[in-house]
Amino acid sequence: MRSDNLYLSDIVQAADSIARFVEGLDEDRFIGDDLVRSAVLHKLTVIGEAAARVSSELKQSHPGIPWVDIIGFRNIAVHAYFSVDWRLVWNAAVFDAPVLKRDIEAIMKAGHGP
Repeated sequence: MRSDNLYLSDIVQAADSIARFVEGLDEDRFIGDDLVRSAVLHKLTVIGEAAARVSSELKQSHPGIPWVDIIGFRNIAVHAYFSVDWRLVWNAAVFDAPVLKRDIEAIMKAGHGP
């Protein structure tokens, strides 16, 4: 079984990838680029999957992280792919992922990291 540390690292690495994928893009270019949209959505699902596998203890000790929302987003992305709202994906990529990365890095620095 993987440790919480590895799942936290997965979240940070996926957020880093998302930042690279959307760098220099605006929302319209993002929405018009199937390759970038697919890559970002994949990394957001990785974040959601990792968040789902983080222990209950860690989640409870960090209630400021919107664990339920992150996991719910992943479930929608995977199970309702054909109805994905790409503007919500854009917002998650450029606004939510960087904040989540910062917060997860803070958790890791506090002793829950590799």
